[in-house]
Amino acid sequence: MEASTKAQPPVTVRVFNHQYRADPHGARLARRVGLHKLHTWGIPYLSDASESAALIIGELAANAATHGRVPGRNFELRLSYLPGDPAVPGLLRIEVSDTRGERRPPGPGEITVPDGGSDGGRGLLIVEALADRWAVFDRNPGKTVRAELDLLC
Repeated sequence: MEASTKAQPPVTVRVFNHQYRADPHGARLARRVGLHKLHTWGIPYLSDASESAALIIGELAANAATHGRVPGRNFELRLSYLPGDPAVPGLLRIEVSDTRGERRPPGPGEITVPDGGSDGGRGLLIVEALADRWAVFDRNPGKTVRAELDLLC
């Protein structure tokens, strides 16, 4: 008797990793290049997934450029995409790392809503609202904020 084996579809994980200057120009460039990369991977511009990713990348990159900035050091954007199929959702992982370790942001469930007159402090609330999962990880030096989106086919 032969053992039955199911043919497994090939798994292709797409990864993009790039460093940007830790300033507003670098944050904008990270968002634009990240969205272009997602489009080339089959996540079209203006789709729900692309729009959510744009907001998450923009907020995390802006935070890295503003709060995680260390003079002379860049921040890093890493995108990982595992396409899904009708039976299994795909996964988009967005990671932004900076080299400033002493200014660690609050993690999931730890964010407080700023008072009505505050100009900032809402970026991670947006990430928390849009991401299916997110977390903050220590690294040497600095930290990484990771957000994940489940993508339905």
